[in-house]
Amino acid sequence: MSDVQQALARSHHEEWARVVATLARRFGNLDTAEEAAAEAFVTAAERWPRDGIPPHPGAWLTLTATRKAIDRIRRESSRDARHREAELLYVTRTEPLGAIDDDRLRLVFICCHPALVMEARVALTLRMVGGLTVSEIARAFLVQDTTMGARITRAKAKIATAGIPYRMPSSGDLPRRVSGVLAVLFLIFNEGYLATGSDTAPVREELTAEAIRLTRLLHRLLPDDGEVTGILALMLLTEARRPARVSRHGALIPLADQDRGLWDSALISEGHALVRERLNSGVAPGRYQLLAAINAVHTDGHATDWTQIVALYDQLMRLDGSPIVRLNRAIAISERDEAEAGLSLIDELAPELTEYHSFHAARAHLLRRLGRDAASREACDAAIRLAGNTAEIAYLTAQRDGGTHHQRSARQ
Repeated sequence: MSDVQQALARSHHEEWARVVATLARRFGNLDTAEEAAAEAFVTAAERWPRDGIPPHPGAWLTLTATRKAIDRIRRESSRDARHREAELLYVTRTEPLGAIDDDRLRLVFICCHPALVMEARVALTLRMVGGLTVSEIARAFLVQDTTMGARITRAKAKIATAGIPYRMPSSGDLPRRVSGVLAVLFLIFNEGYLATGSDTAPVREELTAEAIRLTRLLHRLLPDDGEVTGILALMLLTEARRPARVSRHGALIPLADQDRGLWDSALISEGHALVRERLNSGVAPGRYQLLAAINAVHTDGHATDWTQIVALYDQLMRLDGSPIVRLNRAIAISERDEAEAGLSLIDELAPELTEYHSFHAARAHLLRRLGRDAASREACDAAIRLAGNTAEIAYLTAQRDGGTHHQRSARQ
């Protein structure tokens, strides 16, 4: 790859969101911002090989995109809108481009606005902030390009027709809006970490990487928000184990059987540092911080300290008493104490989790530990029917057919 190609790729990775965000704020229209940004990158691909790479590529792209947007508005303007053109031309200037600017954060919050349904928030965030193409997003979520394109178009139209302002939410709204943004980012990460669909890879590295990149951006913008720090730590500690999670045969490898030498030590160190930072803050942890702390324990030393894990789940249940949290706590108790204790707690969740494959997978493991092999195989069959991840299905099939005995957590 030539220097120019590398510069273009790097600029797209680092500057796309900044350029789109700057134009969205200035022109108040996501379509205009997106199209002008794309045109600026096309122009860069034409000119940089001939004229050389500009000393400040981000500023060059922002200025070029701004001029493209003004040209577009001029072409589409009626005579009555000429005064608007003049105003835009008059204020044309290179935007200040520090390491962090609020335009990108504003764009994240616009894409994750509560007025949009969750699937639209995810798609719009990946398109406008992540710079992924419609085809890339469609492949990630196993839908047709036309379906995803229509979804993104409807989301942008709703922003326009609903008059959603291009600004940061007020201080009173911020906590609720941040939690919505984190939910979107975690959904993107989860889809990459445990990809669904029989015809896709079990792990979608491009999605986990993008979720982490966007979360890093949010963390730089909101460094004092404990839950933002917590979710970044959670993602890093989870991602660190990715190289050891799937066997060469495509089957999930439970945490207890993973080769810890394959884990990414740099990500683990960074994740642990973030968890310690929150512990030292003296502020009571939120849901994502506790989940990060649980993953910190899993990745500390040569084996999991299940007493600590149970204690952390006890804390988490006071914030989030969902059936999934209760299931994971029950599994932790089965590891700390005995299989019978965990199975009893898990069976209590049957009315709520009978359609959740990890519920049946956890039962299968504990029933096998207790020597109830026929019931274990039956639970395995139920888990296989409900599982969507190919690595999980391969693992469960091996367990049913007499593989090794492990199912340490509903989420490995």
